[in-house]
Amino acid sequence: PRRAPARTASVGPVLSSVAIIPSTPVLVPELVGAAAGEFEPLRAAVLAAAATLPPRWLAVGVGETAVYRPERRGTFAGYGADVTAALGPGDPAAVTELPLCALITGWVRARVAPGGRAEVRCWPAGTPDADARAAGAALRTELDDDPEPVGVLIVADGLSTLTPSAPGGHLPESVADQDRLDAALTGGDAAALAGLPEAVVGRAGFAVLAGLVGPGPHPAREYYRDAPLGVGYFVGTWRP
Repeated sequence: PRRAPARTASVGPVLSSVAIIPSTPVLVPELVGAAAGEFEPLRAAVLAAAATLPPRWLAVGVGETAVYRPERRGTFAGYGADVTAALGPGDPAAVTELPLCALITGWVRARVAPGGRAEVRCWPAGTPDADARAAGAALRTELDDDPEPVGVLIVADGLSTLTPSAPGGHLPESVADQDRLDAALTGGDAAALAGLPEAVVGRAGFAVLAGLVGPGPHPAREYYRDAPLGVGYFVGTWRP
């Protein structure tokens, strides 16, 4: 007798889009004044990477544990200019305080997906690596059960001690750690994002990414990597 074909479970869309960008105010021209042109290559790379995502985003960043919904709006006033950043379209609620990663998410969203929506989830910088990876795995389950395509935006910096002008002071030995991080991000090597040094500013966000996509390697594209202010900035996309 002929064997009946196997039945497969019905699931939501498989995660296919991840963009990785830094969490830095220098992306916003009004905050850097005459130096805006200096950061144009970084800015262009960030917008190009984010433009590969579908209109609905889940952003992952570093900050006090919180979830920021698409109705939220904040301002960069604390960074030098009253530039607002909204996580969704339309007429959002009054301006409230948002962490830098959420402000960056809103600013980028308005430029590449003005009709799109972003939800931002934050983990503290000191989140244990295993906990962050477990949170990423839980997010993956959540996304796979969602009927609507969702792109993931990782908003995270590398090390802040790479040059004499770096905000964290200059630690020449940190350059090797930044090189390893850049190699992992360029190569789509999520396994190499586990156990990053605590000096990596966005370590928790990268660990969430590792748990979200699995060890890989995953197809990846690099748009930018440099340390113009002594902080490691990487821009790229992954296709898990």
